[in-house]
Amino acid sequence: MSVLIQEADFDLAAELLALRAGNSRVGAMVSFVGLVRDFSHDETIESIYLEYYPSMTEKALNKIIDEATARWNLINVRVIHRIGQLIASDQIVLVATTALHRGEAFAGCEFIIDYLKTAAPFWKKEQTKVGSEWLETRASDVKRMEHWHNDTTGK
Repeated sequence: MSVLIQEADFDLAAELLALRAGNSRVGAMVSFVGLVRDFSHDETIESIYLEYYPSMTEKALNKIIDEATARWNLINVRVIHRIGQLIASDQIVLVATTALHRGEAFAGCEFIIDYLKTAAPFWKKEQTKVGSEWLETRASDVKRMEHWHNDTTGK
């Protein structure tokens, strides 16, 4: 299980290969890669800038991973989140999970990204031609996270 917060881009193929390396129990691997969009609220985005709170953010992400591994039999998890100045089409986040079976890998990956979007302390500023604006957590992201509270089976 690992968390990285970095300015540098990541190599998706290399990260996935490392995630499952040396473990023949892995029967499924699921990954989510978030990309920077070039639009928001009908405006063209020139760039985004991300900040985080060192150590607090890593602690929050590790807590999310711990909860996911308690709910599903995940073998390994990798979370990479980029910070700094990013432009359209840049990779911004990777969440990857491995498990014995696909259902656990999918559920774990989805749970982690849903919680990351709302519970991890990252701050994002969008830059448009008109100016810049710090973004608030979207209601749709909160709703996605809340659906996990209603899932009493954890699967």
